[in-house]
Amino acid sequence: MMLPIIVVGIILVLYFIATYNSLIILKTRIQEALSGIDVQLKRRADLIPNLVETVKGYAKHEKEVFENVTKARSALLSASSLSEKADANNQLSGALKSLFAVAESYPELKASTNFQDLQRQLEDTEDKVAYSRQFYNSNVLDFNAKVQVFPTNIIANMFGFKSFDFFQATEEERKKVDVKF
Repeated sequence: MMLPIIVVGIILVLYFIATYNSLIILKTRIQEALSGIDVQLKRRADLIPNLVETVKGYAKHEKEVFENVTKARSALLSASSLSEKADANNQLSGALKSLFAVAESYPELKASTNFQDLQRQLEDTEDKVAYSRQFYNSNVLDFNAKVQVFPTNIIANMFGFKSFDFFQATEEERKKVDVKF
């Protein structure tokens, strides 16, 4: 009579341990994914001074554009929370759009090999940022679902596991982009 109770107890303990460990693994994946976003945003921020200097050589009178890019880059580097990083990233994206609009006015700049290389690297980094955000959001989805479903939610609440926020696009990023040749 005592054996079935012991077996059920062992099964419950094993389930409890497995559930707790799976929550820890998912939480660690989210932290790693967020770190991946940080790496790509840092790479992006490191490319920007070179890009700005290249454009400055051609467009000396566009001081406000350069100041906005520099301010947005500084905001991105100093951001600490997820929402601050998202806001700074969006601010930088807008400033870079202005910088590329200025570049469009200078055909000799567009033909510069240095500018083309920097633009290509920045585009590559933008793709990596997008992938990193997608990877982060996928892990957040898995974790948040697990934290909310029964019976895992009981264990999650016992140990204070909370849902994470998704890395979301702003209204500006959702707007249709017009490509002109």
